[in-house]
Amino acid sequence: MTVKNNLKDLRYEHKMNQIEFAAHLNVNRQLYNRWENQATQPSLEWILKIAQKLNKQVEDIVYLDEAE
Repeated sequence: MTVKNNLKDLRYEHKMNQIEFAAHLNVNRQLYNRWENQATQPSLEWILKIAQKLNKQVEDIVYLDEAE
């Protein structure tokens, strides 16, 4: 099992590009890009901040991919 995130879908939901969405989350675009492309995952602290900022549940941000 691997932890994955739904950041790209959430960004599309907010109709923003990566630069705008990263600024909205108060992170730089390079870090956001690594998260969105699953190269790295946000820390638990960041997941909680993102969930609060977007008014979402943690499960809306990250999930376990059982296929891997």
